[in-house]
Amino acid sequence: MRVASLTCSNTEIVCALGMSHVLVAVDDHSDHPEEVVSKLPRLGPDLSIDVDALKELQPDITLASLTVPGHEKVVEEIQAKGLEYMAPDPRCIGDIYRDIRDISKALGVSSRGEALIQWMQRGLETTPVDHEESPSDRAVKELAPVLVEWWPKPVFIPARHSWINEMLHIAGGVNPWKDAPGHSMEVETESVLAHNPEVVIISWCGVDPSKYNPEKVIQRNGWAEVRAVMDRNVFCVAESYLGRPGPRIVEGVRRLRSAIRAARRGSS
Repeated sequence: MRVASLTCSNTEIVCALGMSHVLVAVDDHSDHPEEVVSKLPRLGPDLSIDVDALKELQPDITLASLTVPGHEKVVEEIQAKGLEYMAPDPRCIGDIYRDIRDISKALGVSSRGEALIQWMQRGLETTPVDHEESPSDRAVKELAPVLVEWWPKPVFIPARHSWINEMLHIAGGVNPWKDAPGHSMEVETESVLAHNPEVVIISWCGVDPSKYNPEKVIQRNGWAEVRAVMDRNVFCVAESYLGRPGPRIVEGVRRLRSAIRAARRGSS
């Protein structure tokens, strides 16, 4: 079997299923696992895939996506080339499980897909109440309003159709904009002030985490009275753990929980 992956999440799912050997090419952003992707041909950024080069590779199936505006154009080009493809569009954690199940079936390893889903489900269970926990630990059980920042200028955040909402809930937080339409949205300063998030998580898409800078949020014009800024509760979590609908959201929840707990302890 020959498989081309056009997004990081698909690449990581294929590898987590133990099927990295079927990959014949990946998109430019796929960076994990490094020992696998470093040896594969690149097809360009996920929003501007070289579909001619893709067709030349003669994949049996292409794993595309519809999670970001612009992905649909790539899918249309794939269709025009007559290539077999799958284009997941997950909006919640249940959808991620569905997509893992579908991909594992397409690769002929359904049992591995079920095992991966079960592993994720165990990892995403809420932490049981510890009767010896401190008052600050118990405080985290009250959901903290959290702004997850996908992009800094203009500020983009998750909206209704994002698995981030469930991740935050599991971690002890809530997205104040969870009912806004769409996958993501631009948010104005007035809305941030109105919702007054207790925590801000920097998770800038396509930016090396080494370049994440909390001061960009803390010094942002008009944000001085936001609670997270006043308390300096601005944390960094790599987008690879939050923005990729695949196995690494388990680690993403752990990091969200750690940030929320740190914020609550710092303000107790």
